[in-house]
Order: sequence, then C-alpha cells, then structure tokens
Amino acid sequence: MNFSDEFSPFHLDVLKEIANIGAGHAATSLSKLLDNKIDMCVPSVKLAGFNEVMELAGGAETEVVSVMFRLEGDAPGLMFFILSPQQADQFVTRMTGRKSYGQNLNGRDEIGESALRELGNIVVGSYLSALSDLTHVEVQLSVPFLTIDMAGAILSSALVELACDSDRALVIETSLVETGPANSSIDGCFFFLPDADSSAILLKSLGVLGSR
Repeated sequence: MNFSDEFSPFHLDVLKEIANIGAGHAATSLSKLLDNKIDMCVPSVKLAGFNEVMELAGGAETEVVSVMFRLEGDAPGLMFFILSPQQADQFVTRMTGRKSYGQNLNGRDEIGESALRELGNIVVGSYLSALSDLTHVEVQLSVPFLTIDMAGAILSSALVELACDSDRALVIETSLVETGPANSSIDGCFFFLPDADSSAILLKSLGVLGSR
C-alpha cells in the first residue's frame, strides 16, 4: 500500500485540524514579528498528483521561491514552503522595508533571504509542532534551504533525493492576511513528501490507521 492509498478523507480532515492549530501558532508569531495582527488559515489539505502540484505552484516552468526543509526523526521526508516571487517580494518588503528583493532574484540579497527563511521556519515549524504535540511523533527540522528556480526542477530534485515511488504529495494551502493599514495577504502552499515509511507512522500515531 503506497502513500496515496493510505490517506482517506477522514485522515485529511484530521490533518487539516492539526494544520489549523499550527496556523494559529504561526499567526501569533508573525503578528509579533511584524508588530501587527496577522490572521492565518488553511483553506485545504489534500493529496495531489505531481502535475497538480506543479499547477498549484504556477506551472512546472514557472519560477518560484522555495524554502525546503529535511525532516528527521520519527517521520522523515522533505517539506517545501513555496511562494511566487511577487508574494515573496511582498513579505520581504513588509518585514524589512526594502523593495529590492523581487528585482534581484538572480543576485544575492542576504537580508531578503534571511526574511524568507524565517517565514518558512515559522509556518512549517508551527505546523510540525502542532503535529508533534497531538501525535507524539518527534520530527526535527533541518536548517532551511532557500531556492529560486522553476517549480518542476525543485520538485523533481526532491523525488530523486527521496528515491520516491509515489506520484503524490500532501499539499497544505495557507493564507496569511495582515489587517490594519497594511491590509495585505500572502498565499502559499507547503508540500510534504514523506519517505517510504513515514505516512504509516503518522497515521498509526493518530490512532486512525485503517479507519476509512
């Protein structure tokens, strides 16, 4: 039984509830970071084939900004937080007051890169913290790896690294809305690509394995 066979709609509902708890934690952290109220929600959690994953990222040949983490511990795998360059630029501008990041995607902007790594740390780390608290599955994040490349190249390299035989990923859509004078929103996705055994470990830890 592969990754896509193991997850039922019930399992995805459970994971969405966990994601919303993590979103609440992330919103609190981002509110403090930006000194303004941030609301964050998770519109959907679903399994998607890689063609759909590419579409969600804007297309295989679309340039995206990716913050990638290796997951170690009880449920290893890879997790990506992906934004369009425009959304990445919007966040960097809001966090740093600088407007040059999106104009220098092929150059080096250490301040902008640091801001995006911190955004990835907050969003992904909050989700995994909620997951760990509820399932008692211990997962540690690597340092974030920031990449600006075509979506197809980024995700294809991940499949090679994992030697993955599944054609699906777990997709968690996120929406961050900043209220007040800024009144802006940032929409992104993060994709979880587990290794061969991680999905069964997660489902067993939830106590819902086979409850379809």
